[in-house]
Amino acid sequence: MNKRSRTERKAAVRLDPALRPVLWVAILASFVAFLDGAIINVALPAMTDDLGGGLALQQWVVDAYLLTLGALILIAGSLSDGFGRVRILRLGLVLFGLASLACALAPAGGVLIAARAVQGIGGALLVPSSLALIMSSYRDAAQGRAIGLWAGWTGTSAIAGPLLGGLLVDLFNWRWIFAINVLPIAVTLVILGRLKLETSVQGRPPLDVVGAVLAAVGLGGTVFALIEQQRLGWSHPGVAVSLALGVVSFALFLWWENRTAHPMMPLRLFRMRNFGIGNIATALIYAALSLGMLVVVLFLQQVAGFSATEAGLATIPVAILMLLLSGTFGGLAGRFGPRIFMAVGPLVIGAGYLMMTAVRIPVDFWTQLLPGLLVCGLGLAITVAPLTSAILSAVGPGESGIGSAINNAVSRIAGLIAVAFAGVILGAVLDDDGFRRVLAVVAILAIAGGLVSAWGIRNLPAEAGPVNE
Repeated sequence: MNKRSRTERKAAVRLDPALRPVLWVAILASFVAFLDGAIINVALPAMTDDLGGGLALQQWVVDAYLLTLGALILIAGSLSDGFGRVRILRLGLVLFGLASLACALAPAGGVLIAARAVQGIGGALLVPSSLALIMSSYRDAAQGRAIGLWAGWTGTSAIAGPLLGGLLVDLFNWRWIFAINVLPIAVTLVILGRLKLETSVQGRPPLDVVGAVLAAVGLGGTVFALIEQQRLGWSHPGVAVSLALGVVSFALFLWWENRTAHPMMPLRLFRMRNFGIGNIATALIYAALSLGMLVVVLFLQQVAGFSATEAGLATIPVAILMLLLSGTFGGLAGRFGPRIFMAVGPLVIGAGYLMMTAVRIPVDFWTQLLPGLLVCGLGLAITVAPLTSAILSAVGPGESGIGSAINNAVSRIAGLIAVAFAGVILGAVLDDDGFRRVLAVVAILAIAGGLVSAWGIRNLPAEAGPVNE
């Protein structure tokens, strides 16, 4: 009987071969978007060697993508529901592909930045639409298995990105990290064109266009001021006006989201304790990770003298530890609750970055940086799955989609702001003293995320619903 039950359970989660193309479309579409975020850091020094622009160009190349991605990823979910997942996914693929070609052919830094912004729009359309395609095509246990395969395959971009980027830069040039996107996008479009999926939409929900515009202006104004202040100074009218416009727009965004009947970011969700506290922790932790990993890769190439491939290889231990251990700590969090893991994990991340402040010139990677990177990877593995679980379980299954989208947007925007702050902390030049200053700030952010979690996160019984205390 037990043997039969096991057989029946295996059959229940076996994926329908007829739906395999749907899964591959979802995986390929998301993989391209995630790979672009993982591949870019190792190529930044080569870009500025070719185009000039220094640290400011490097910041803009990263932040132009994150800016449009973070501002539009919430409304992209509504577009997918309102206009059809296949249509929005196809539009995202075409935009991402054309923008990738524009990046590869960019004759100047300004063109590259503009093309990266368009890439971010395409990326915002890809991720929610690809996951929604799985959710609408699979049911019950098969849906869980399909989502697991989607997460596993797209997660490999964290390993493949830095290494692939380094090899392309060293063997060819930085432009190939964008040109290579065309191949998987073309394959995905061909498979998507052969799918027999329903594209009509029964009810088209209202889109929060005002919210999207206010979010984009708020983020854009603030990021422009933070990056350009190092070149123009805080007193420059363009910087001062941009910062004021950004702050005012963001305040209006919060006011509007609380007022409109169809917000793209329902603020009421933040009154649920684990959701609100969890997103504060997310902002602190992902700000630390985005800034920390960017500066480590730049330091290895521009100060320590690593090639792009060597710098890419140096970050792989972090991704491997996360992929190997995240499932284990996610299971432990399911048994004991997320609070202890969300508290301890960021403290371990902070300790790893503090360990790397011992770096001196000449740099010995094996003794000065690798131990800290391994500790960071362990801390990341302890943190990520419990953090996601705490946030999604706080809002309940009926709102897990919007909860996940908000948390994704928070993490992206936190990284966007942190990268924009790099010039404020470093000054105009990255050296060993500036590197240690940034790592100290990064460690403080990570530790603050752990302390916020220790204070605010609650372990809820498995049967409990959302908590608003």
